[in-house]
Amino acid sequence: MIELKTIEEINRMRKAGTVVGKLLSFLAARVAPGMRTKALDEAAVKFIRANGAEPAFLGYRGFPATICVSVNEEVVHGIPGDRIINDGDIVSIDAGAKVDGFYADAAITVAVGRIPSPVHRLVEVTKRSLEKAIDMAQPDNRLSDISYTVQDTVEGEGLSVVRDFVGHGIGRAIHEDPPIPNFGPPDRGPRLKAGMVLAIEPMVTMGGPEVEILADGWTAVTKDRSLAAHFEHTVAITKEGPEVLTALG
Repeated sequence: MIELKTIEEINRMRKAGTVVGKLLSFLAARVAPGMRTKALDEAAVKFIRANGAEPAFLGYRGFPATICVSVNEEVVHGIPGDRIINDGDIVSIDAGAKVDGFYADAAITVAVGRIPSPVHRLVEVTKRSLEKAIDMAQPDNRLSDISYTVQDTVEGEGLSVVRDFVGHGIGRAIHEDPPIPNFGPPDRGPRLKAGMVLAIEPMVTMGGPEVEILADGWTAVTKDRSLAAHFEHTVAITKEGPEVLTALG
């Protein structure tokens, strides 16, 4: 069942989204060659708490960190630790926060220094697929219109959509119905209504779509070790159209 949020509840989610958007901008400006990924996590937990929010991921199903930091071939759920970030890497940061009982969730992929043109295209196409998907989050469209738009944008550029992980509803819980695949035909599934809040999150690779989970039980990497990018926003559907609650600050 897809829960519709009231205007007051969306206002509370907007507060959480503002923290997440500002956090991602804060962290993106600090990613640099030579730093360990755990330094981003240490900065994140301080930032979230200083802004009157609670970390959404820390302890969730046993996850041991405040944010996910996934580098290069790591698609999602990377555990921050001793991995050193190098010039030419791409770093995906996935963050969530809780304010007044409601969650927001977003992700960005950051280029470190100079990256080759094909890698830059990977990042830009992934970001563009999210932007186009958000444009489809209109009342009376169908849920799969979002999914189809991501797949069409990505595969039209010769890249692959990860199928093992999907977007999701969000609100009082970090993951709610409905699941939102990044692939599939258009004009399927429930009609979108004002009050729905969705975390839309394309995950895209330069190689095949298959992933595998590392021994830590969390980090998902591309099976062929090709590079991957990840972008996400928490989006409220209103009568006027989509509103991004996690806009970068």
